[in-house]
Amino acid sequence: MNHSLGIAIESMVAALLMLTIGYCMLLNKRLKRLKADESSLKATIAELITATEVAERAIAGLRHTVRDVNENLGAQLAAATQLSQHMKKQLAEGDGVIRRISKIALAARPASEAVSSSVVASVPNAKALAEAAQAFSERRRTDGLAA
Repeated sequence: MNHSLGIAIESMVAALLMLTIGYCMLLNKRLKRLKADESSLKATIAELITATEVAERAIAGLRHTVRDVNENLGAQLAAATQLSQHMKKQLAEGDGVIRRISKIALAARPASEAVSSSVVASVPNAKALAEAAQAFSERRRTDGLAA
């Protein structure tokens, strides 16, 4: 009996050793996969670092471009404001010139016409002349030809 008990114990030890060897083989496969995943993770991290550096350079370039655009836009805006003010002055002077011309035209009419009954008729003509001059100056402004 001793002998069969020893064989049974030895058989159980052999079976447990076989199970341990199988489990070690399973752990070995998992460790190999983990190491393979580690190398692919390192490659992914390296690519991420490279992409981050490229993005940082692109952002720096964009900041520089925005700064240049701001400076140029500011200068162009100032020039446009100055030109707009200059054009307003010229338009005001042109309106003054048209008013003076209409006064001169009214004053240049013959004196007999001013005394006669046509004086009443000349007032609408003067208004019509002023309105025509105003319409002309407005048309010139919208066409962009005002000088």
